Amino acid sequence: MAAIVLASNILVQFLFGQWLTWGAFTYPLAFLVTDVMNRLYGAPAARCVVFAGFVVGVICSLIGTQIMLEGDGYTFPAVTLRVAIGSGLAFLTAQLMDVAIFDRLRDGAWWRAPLASTLVGSSLDTAIFFSIAFSGALSFLEPGNDVSWAAEPLPLLGIGPMVPLWVSLGTADWLVKLSLAIIALVPFRMIVSKALSARVPA
Repeated sequence: MAAIVLASNILVQFLFGQWLTWGAFTYPLAFLVTDVMNRLYGAPAARCVVFAGFVVGVICSLIGTQIMLEGDGYTFPAVTLRVAIGSGLAFLTAQLMDVAIFDRLRDGAWWRAPLASTLVGSSLDTAIFFSIAFSGALSFLEPGNDVSWAAEPLPLLGIGPMVPLWVSLGTADWLVKLSLAIIALVPFRMIVSKALSARVPA
């Protein structure tokens, strides 16, 4: 879990194409881990994984703020303070919501709990993270971090109304998370089925 959070914190700062960050492809794995733990061991165990991932992820992210990278003739931290704060708060809030929703729906159809909990959690995570990490209104969190590039007004995803770039990035990220939430039902089903069958005595 901590590795997923750290990798996503770094990758979210690099664009994949025009509207996506690389972090959009790694972070949804955190919801898969949480949901598998919830299904196999229950909500208390899933919360323990969430808290452990949160603590280790924050520590790794703060260490990342001290690691300097070079590119385009200047140096920058591997993880900015705003990204670390946004990631930590978004992760904890979204994952705990995921656990709560999954637990409430766990007795329904096998796909309902992981799908609903991940969709709600992903939406919450995207809104919190992108607002804290890139919104100009929250620049006081890290005055030395120039995120003016994220405020550039552009059509939403290139076709909609004019919005800051970070809103398009967040929207694209959210759409990828929703898509991956559906795709993740396949490995979720396989992992859970294999784990449960392994528990049955021969």
